[in-house]
Amino acid sequence: MMEPVRLGPQDAGEILTLQRAAYVTEARAHRTFDLPPLVETLAETREALGDPLCLAWGYREEARLVASVRVRVVGNVGEVGRLVVAPDRQGNGYGSSLLLAAEARLPRGVTVFRLFTGEYSQGPLRLYKRLGYHETHRSPEFDYQLVHFEKEIA
Repeated sequence: MMEPVRLGPQDAGEILTLQRAAYVTEARAHRTFDLPPLVETLAETREALGDPLCLAWGYREEARLVASVRVRVVGNVGEVGRLVVAPDRQGNGYGSSLLLAAEARLPRGVTVFRLFTGEYSQGPLRLYKRLGYHETHRSPEFDYQLVHFEKEIA
């Protein structure tokens, strides 16, 4: 697998485009296009990426961004969000590889990773379990449940 590159506010437009393309499948599965990644604005994306606590990485094929992830560091917790892979590249290991690469690149004090996905997100649910995340709880969101996961790092 290729080496991940650090992403920042200058990549916001490209990340937002990738994010919107990647989340259409999730929106259909959950019967709503009001998912936060789909309604996030360019300004909000740029602001999130400019937060010093937010670390973002991606994979590029030549100049094209094909996968990205953000992790917000809060104390000893890495809050994983917006793990996205271009629809034409899904199923090729980019998501799992990028998530593991992000975990390995976080500051030493991070000992717990947390993330969530929708209950109908079959691919992500399988991915997170395969990578050692365990379900901690569920919370209501619109007409479905968010499934929260955690992974501890020794």
